[in-house]
Amino acid sequence: MSLYDHVPHPRVHARKEHGPATVAHQRFAGKSTLGRIGALIGLKITLVVGTMTCAVAFTALALISLPAAVRSASLLVIVAWVAQTFLQLVLLPIIIVGQNVQAKAADARSEQTFRDAEAILHECLELQKHLAAQDAKLVEALPPRRLRAAAKPKTPPAGDDPLKLAKPKTGRGA
Repeated sequence: MSLYDHVPHPRVHARKEHGPATVAHQRFAGKSTLGRIGALIGLKITLVVGTMTCAVAFTALALISLPAAVRSASLLVIVAWVAQTFLQLVLLPIIIVGQNVQAKAADARSEQTFRDAEAILHECLELQKHLAAQDAKLVEALPPRRLRAAAKPKTPPAGDDPLKLAKPKTGRGA
């Protein structure tokens, strides 16, 4: 006889089925076929553009037009070249590379948190086994009449809510 019946939380089973949430799980989360196709195309383009190789290629492409901008001797043309050509072409893939690094770090943190939660759950289950073993030993040590009393569930009388706060007394006797 156990004094406690463990009922696992439904999330315990769901956690075993799904594992940790990662960026990869979110990439194809579109609900419609068109949404999933768009996500796939966007992912492929991002994987190509979000590389340092692409950043170097864009830098070379931007530098092709630099001599013409400098020859113009116009400050406006040079500023426009820097803002519209160089920064946009070069910074875009570098930013995507940084986001990819951050996504991998987030996935690693998610995986570690998941493993930590699994370890804590395992330890809690072991504690429950330990407590059940202690319960068994305590039940063995109880005299039979005390055992019957311990087995009866103690429920509050009808109408008593143990969670309600006691109402303060009012009047002269308070």
